[in-house]
Amino acid sequence: MRLLHTMLRVTDLQKSISFYTEILQMKLLRRKDFPDGKFTLAFLGYGPEHETTALELTHNWETSSYEMGNAYGHIAIEVEDVYDACEKIKAQGGQIVREPGPMLHGSTILAFARDPDGYMIELLGS
Repeated sequence: MRLLHTMLRVTDLQKSISFYTEILQMKLLRRKDFPDGKFTLAFLGYGPEHETTALELTHNWETSSYEMGNAYGHIAIEVEDVYDACEKIKAQGGQIVREPGPMLHGSTILAFARDPDGYMIELLGS
């Protein structure tokens, strides 16, 4: 068994694809429209789906907003240098909501960014 993907519902598919590909350096692996169901799926990741876990973005064409709820946490991405990653994200117009630094009650360096739909992305140094 292995984890295949995590799905997020997004309101502006192109804006989300741009965030994940341009700012977080993922690759668009595949995209498919489902006209009968009025939705589009886009799969992104850091490698081929048969080797790595993907992120599935689901765009329901007639939905303009979602409630985030209080159970969802975040997506974690390993980066080489958390401080450098945050500077690059900010330089490209991304939003850092927790500046880089050690985690509370620990020494791991981390930061948090927010994607266009408000999902939290944890950046962890290797």
